Formats: sequence, C-alpha cells, structure tokens
Amino acid sequence: MEDHQQLPEILAALKSYAEQHHVPIMEEQGISELIELLKSQQPKSILEIGAAIGFSAIKMASELPDCTVDTIERDDGRYNKAVEFIGQSGLENQIRIFHGDALELDLDMLKPAYDAIFIDAAKGQYERFFEKYEKLLSERGIIYCDNMHMHGLSEQEISEVPRRKRTMIRNLRKFKEQMLNHPSYETTLLSAGDGIMICRKKAQEK
Repeated sequence: MEDHQQLPEILAALKSYAEQHHVPIMEEQGISELIELLKSQQPKSILEIGAAIGFSAIKMASELPDCTVDTIERDDGRYNKAVEFIGQSGLENQIRIFHGDALELDLDMLKPAYDAIFIDAAKGQYERFFEKYEKLLSERGIIYCDNMHMHGLSEQEISEVPRRKRTMIRNLRKFKEQMLNHPSYETTLLSAGDGIMICRKKAQEK
C-alpha cells in the first residue's frame, strides 16, 4: 500500500471494532502522548506487551517509520484481528506479532535488545512482565507502562475498589512504588490518558 494512504480509514475501522466488541485500546490523549515521547526518544526497536487488535502497534510503526515493533498477544480472537488490521495497514515489514502468553513466551524468539518496551497488558502482572523483559532493554532504554491510573481506581481507598479488582490494584500500586524507588531507573508518572509511567534506565557506572 503506497504511503499508507488508507491508514486513517483503517484506524477508524479498528476503533469502531474495538468499541463494538469492547476491546480496550489506548485513549487518544494517551496514544498521542506516547507517540510524542517516542519521537523524542527515537528508538529503533520497540517491544509491546499486549497487542490487543493492533491499534498502538500500528500507530507507533506509522509515526516512527525507521523503527520496528514487535508485539505479543495471547487472546486468539484479538491476535487474529491484529494480524488482519496490521496486514491492511501495509506495515507488515515493520511489525511482527507473536501469539502467546507474554509470561510464557521464549525470549529467544525476540530480539536480544529493544530501545523501548511498552507494557499494556494484564495490569496485575506488570511487575512480572517487567522482571521478565527488562533484560531485553538496551542501555539507556525506556520502559513505558500504560493504565497506571486504572480509570481512577489506583487513587481510591482499597475498600472503595470493587472486590474483584483489589488484587490487581494492589499489585499495580506495589509495582509503581518499586519503580519510583528503583536504583537502576529514573521513573516519572504522567497523567496523560489513563496514566503513563516512564522508566528510563540509568547509565551504568563504569
């Protein structure tokens, strides 16, 4: 597809599908902020954990034409739709999608290093995703985490959080505190969208 001329129509169709089938994709403010952060960083390679139906992978690849995106999705239906939308976007040469549980995926299938890692999957598992994948982060690389506010739930008293979501919120809060105090990362939290946490790897002392 020449110059990705149909991309706006494909993204509109993707958003419509997401709304009709209740697939969570990034809010417009959040994806815009993420793209600006990535443009500032200028990564050559991005690993996304949680493709859903391909919205953020397509946005990142289209806005960063010199960057490759590897993305992981475990849900069969969402994976198949992501493959379909990525194919329609004409960005197959930039985007590789892997079908599987990110916590079980063989790291040998991926690149040895990524300049940016974007975590946007099961919120209660962010700490486990970080522990598994941060070893693939390049020197001075950045990890971006979406949904840190969880639509306001992460700021509420735990007694006010719906019972079925309390473990997830506790895990998310624990991970946030760990990253804000991590000796190897400089971490900031942005309010854009549903809350984006930026974890920048510090330079190693020689």
